[in-house]
Amino acid sequence: MRRSAGVALASLIAAVSAGGRPRAATCPAPAGAPATLAAVDGRERLFWISRQLEVDARRGRVWAMGWGVGIGAAGAASLMAVPFVAPSTRVDWYTSAATAAVGVVPFLVSPLSVTRDAPKLRGLLDAAPPEDDAQTCALLARAEHMLRDDAANERLQRRWFIHAGNLAFNAGVFLFLGLGFHHWSAGAVNGLAGAAVGEAIIFTQPTGVIDAERAYWGWGYAASF
Repeated sequence: MRRSAGVALASLIAAVSAGGRPRAATCPAPAGAPATLAAVDGRERLFWISRQLEVDARRGRVWAMGWGVGIGAAGAASLMAVPFVAPSTRVDWYTSAATAAVGVVPFLVSPLSVTRDAPKLRGLLDAAPPEDDAQTCALLARAEHMLRDDAANERLQRRWFIHAGNLAFNAGVFLFLGLGFHHWSAGAVNGLAGAAVGEAIIFTQPTGVIDAERAYWGWGYAASF
């Protein structure tokens, strides 16, 4: 997979050069990476990072859209059912709709950072392809910073406290319906279903940038060329 990405990068690099393949750009290895990474053309490193971010950004958008639409539709369905159920049970359906609304919020207010950084980096490359070592290395340093930040963001979204928050929120839903209205069965259904969906969201979150960061800082990228 990494070797095919390298071949694609070579084509991209050739496309932006004015006359054949440009001279290799020598850029220092980032802190924490093997010094031998500096021997790899800075342009290839730059375009490789851009490609990894773009791939995972697409996955991130599909992941967020799929879950967001699905949860939103489930919430809308709960509201639509309200007129057709017994008045005494309507609170169960309202609660289901409210928890669905809460479930959509993270996708809107805190999307994976790679979905913002990938188009930003691509825009910089398209607007002003680096022409010399100084420009290449400056943009490469920025791309490496994005790679590390986006990998950290993906790790953050899977940390233990995210799981704990999901379980605590849905336990609260269970107790709200159980203690507040004595609807223990409905509370259990809402709580368990919400917890299961929350865990599924966490476990299906894309982690491609984490893998790319490990490869890049672990000499896996350079070793593939």
